[in-house]
Amino acid sequence: MKAEELRSVQAPLKERYREAPDAALVTLRAQGRIGEGVSCRIETGKALVEAGLHPATGGSGQSACSGDMLLEALVACAGVTLNAVATSLGIELRDASLQAEGDLDFRGTLGVSKEVPVGFQNIRLKFTLDTDASEEQLDSLLRLTERYCVVYQTLAHPPALSVARKPATG
Repeated sequence: MKAEELRSVQAPLKERYREAPDAALVTLRAQGRIGEGVSCRIETGKALVEAGLHPATGGSGQSACSGDMLLEALVACAGVTLNAVATSLGIELRDASLQAEGDLDFRGTLGVSKEVPVGFQNIRLKFTLDTDASEEQLDSLLRLTERYCVVYQTLAHPPALSVARKPATG
């Protein structure tokens, strides 16, 4: 996709959202249902994914780990955002690869130590870019990718989060 094509697709959406800000508010949803053993089947809208325990918590390694899925979501979002920003800025990327790494101390998850937090302690997102872009262009590309990547920004600035129980339906 060329920059002009991207702008032509996004321009009417941007205009609509300026005129009717409520039209820009979209609620995304994810669904799952517990499965065999200690697993949960996630309906992604594109494929069915079965998530299970990480081997460090007793899992077999046959199911997707939700921590891996979080990092995969970050890589996917950052990759799409990087590509869109590069297109918009007219930066040609011959190739680009992304890698996310996250550090977990499973003592927290398993309740071995109350002093150890549950969740990622550090996440690193790395880009390997094959391009002739200048250092200044690359700085802008990464800064704007970070700014507009939904998953990155959600992790960097966590939203209000709540848990509720719905009554079971017959």
